[in-house]
Amino acid sequence: MDLSPEAIQKILSRYKFRDVAIEELQKVHRIHPAMKPVAGTYTFSDGTQKDLLKLIGNIPVKYEGRSYNLPILLWLMDSFPFTPPICLLRPSTNMVIREGKHVDARGRIYLPSLHNWDHPKSSVVGLLAEMISQFEEEPPLGTKSTGDNRDPNELLAFVSNLKINEGGVQHHDHLINKVTVIGGGDLGMASVMSILAKGKVDRLVFIDVAESSTKGGSMDLEIFNLPKVEVSKDMSASADSSVIVVTANAWSNEQSYVSVVQTNVDMYRGIIPGLVRLSPNAVLLIASQPVDIMTHVAWRQSGLPPSRVIGAGCNLDSERLCHVLDISLNTHKQAWVIGELSDNKVPVLSNILMGASHQHPEIAPRSKATKPLLDRAFEMLKGRGQRSWSVGLSIADISHSILVDQRKTHSVSTLAQGWGGIGAEVFLSLPCVLGVSGSIRLAGVSLGQEEDARLRESVTSLCALLSQLRI
Repeated sequence: MDLSPEAIQKILSRYKFRDVAIEELQKVHRIHPAMKPVAGTYTFSDGTQKDLLKLIGNIPVKYEGRSYNLPILLWLMDSFPFTPPICLLRPSTNMVIREGKHVDARGRIYLPSLHNWDHPKSSVVGLLAEMISQFEEEPPLGTKSTGDNRDPNELLAFVSNLKINEGGVQHHDHLINKVTVIGGGDLGMASVMSILAKGKVDRLVFIDVAESSTKGGSMDLEIFNLPKVEVSKDMSASADSSVIVVTANAWSNEQSYVSVVQTNVDMYRGIIPGLVRLSPNAVLLIASQPVDIMTHVAWRQSGLPPSRVIGAGCNLDSERLCHVLDISLNTHKQAWVIGELSDNKVPVLSNILMGASHQHPEIAPRSKATKPLLDRAFEMLKGRGQRSWSVGLSIADISHSILVDQRKTHSVSTLAQGWGGIGAEVFLSLPCVLGVSGSIRLAGVSLGQEEDARLRESVTSLCALLSQLRI
């Protein structure tokens, strides 16, 4: 791979892991010599720009006995290869994007390996192999029909109007920010009011599920007729939502904990698949309890990529931790609480200061200096419960980041498999960058022995509970 041009060398010199990035690029060249590096300017959602490398080329795909070359583009962030590339299709004027499980309507590619990225186990070579395999089953591009009466330059105009940003690709046309909240009761109402207060929602649908034991609020919302709010008992009202928040809990009178959770799982089976059919591009935000289990259940039942199914998880604890560090302990770095929403959760620090929006956050390695600070801050948070209004504010915070493509890093429940050596298919709260396309989790780091043991204990207990459920 020719990396000698001055423009490429200049950009590579700014990469945090330059030598490792070059080694990864040479591996790509040996397997896929047609993939070429190009210097480019990446525009972030706030309008700032950064010079980055991108790989442009075609991948060979066989479908129904014929061979095709699919044009793709991979943007390499400056922390590559420890963060995954942003992958896009490059349709020509006679091509149509076929939206599916792994490709959205705007051409952004979603694959399990992108969400579970963990270098050196993850690589571009492996990513391209998975891409080829998936696209041979479900081709993401088709040829425009010659009988189509639309202007043949229509797709070209669409592509030229796309804007690359940190969340992938966006069309300039205004899309309605629609949010649906499923489930009544205190948490459902708190979520509705908090999301409205954030002010970035164009339409909010509130659906009180009959099977849920957490009911109430729908009549009051109908009586007082709040702007932008639609109250419904029909799931079809949720169609074309950008974010779907599920707060419903179907607690039963069963005595065993497994039986109680199974009641929630059964309720989800009746609503999750239908919600996804009505809003195939939505991000599911789960707040039902236990949140790590129910987020896992929603992912399994929805068929969506893990990047688009997240749980409220430890976001509230993380925001509280940041506040204590900033106000009480005069430490102004971003911090998160990770792990299971239980006594086994673990605090971690970021490598950047709070409010440093133009920098890419990473989890700072644990050190002897940071442990006492985090332990003290965590001690100060003890006794603060997860009340409905507090969780509702946290849900609104997460929803806002998705709706406005804020690219803020939240600790949300996400598929943890492949992170920090976790081999099991479980959901835990991990720092994830959130935007309109869902979540991208930060790379794993080495934790201290005590903290690692807590995560492993959570993985074991979650796996044990999952094995007893009929999902």
